[in-house]
Amino acid sequence: MTQDESGMQRAIVVERVMPHPPEKIWRVLTESGLIVRWLMPNDFIARVGHRFTFRTTPMGNWDGVVDCEVLDCDPPRLLRYSWVGGSTTNDAYGSRLNSVVTWTLTPAGGGTALRMEHDGFGPGNEFAYQAMSGGWACIAERIEALTAELT
Repeated sequence: MTQDESGMQRAIVVERVMPHPPEKIWRVLTESGLIVRWLMPNDFIARVGHRFTFRTTPMGNWDGVVDCEVLDCDPPRLLRYSWVGGSTTNDAYGSRLNSVVTWTLTPAGGGTALRMEHDGFGPGNEFAYQAMSGGWACIAERIEALTAELT
């Protein structure tokens, strides 16, 4: 989705074909000890309804916590979770972000097509959108490198 003059929400989409089976990439996306290596410290469990947090360095008056809930989990094909973070009073960084991250894994020619969509950036989330657009592309590279390390 792209933002238009009416203020619609938009999404960050990253797509990458990796030379690994979906099951191996799924491990990197869903094992808490591996997630910390490509994203942030967390208490993630791949179970629908599980509430978890990501924690990072605080910024301004944002405490660095992203509150999440697993919305959909279909191993090793689909993982979707809410992503709520930011501050309601931190004008320099935009409004609070209430969004959804969706990971889709599709077998592709001996490997896997990985698609990540982070949807829900509204007009007040421009700072987060710009910062995370490049960040998610780098994260996809880290996921691929970490997957290659697994036995």
